[in-house]
Amino acid sequence: MKLVASATALTLVLALAACGGDKNETSDTTVAETATTPIQPGQDIGATPGATLTPVPSATPSPAPTPTASPTPSPSPSPSATPSAAATTAAAATKPPEFAQCQACHTTEAGKNGIGPSLAHVYGRKAGSVAGYDYSEPMKSSGLAWNQANLDKYLTDPQGVVPGTKMTFPGIKDAAKRKAVIAYLKTL
Repeated sequence: MKLVASATALTLVLALAACGGDKNETSDTTVAETATTPIQPGQDIGATPGATLTPVPSATPSPAPTPTASPTPSPSPSPSATPSAAATTAAAATKPPEFAQCQACHTTEAGKNGIGPSLAHVYGRKAGSVAGYDYSEPMKSSGLAWNQANLDKYLTDPQGVVPGTKMTFPGIKDAAKRKAVIAYLKTL
C-alpha cells in the first residue's frame, strides 16, 4: 500500500512539474525533495505535513457522448421449421467430427493427395478424375459423379458400391453422420 501511494504521488508530482505545477502554489518543496521524502497515505504533495489529499481532476477529460441515430428496428424473423440457407452453410463449413476418419487418408487441399486423392472440390466431380492420383481401375471405370445420392451410397459401403476400389474404409453406417460429412464435402 505504501509503495502504491508513493508511486502514485511521485507520478502526480512529476506530472505537475512537467506542466508547470499549480500557479498558486507557495511551497518551496522541489521535485527532488518530494521524490525522496516518504509520502504518507492521505498526504498532499507539496503541502505542509498532515494536510489531506484532495482529488485532482483527470488530465484527460472524458469525451462528450456523441449523439447517434437509433437504428430502425427491423422485423424479427419468424421461427421456421427449416434452418436458413446461411445457417446450413455455416454448419456445413464447420468440419464435423466424423470427417476425422476421412482425413486419415485424404487432404482437403487442392492438388495435394495423400493415401487417397484430395477431396477439394469433390462434390460434383467425376469419380477417379483427380490429376496425379493413381486410382484403381474399378474406380476409374465406375462412371460415378460425386453427387448427394452417390456420396451417400459410397460412404455407406465403399466396397459394395465400387468393388475392387483401393479404399479399404468400411463406411459410415449412421445416416446423420454421413449427411454431415457430405454437407462438409460440398463446401470444399
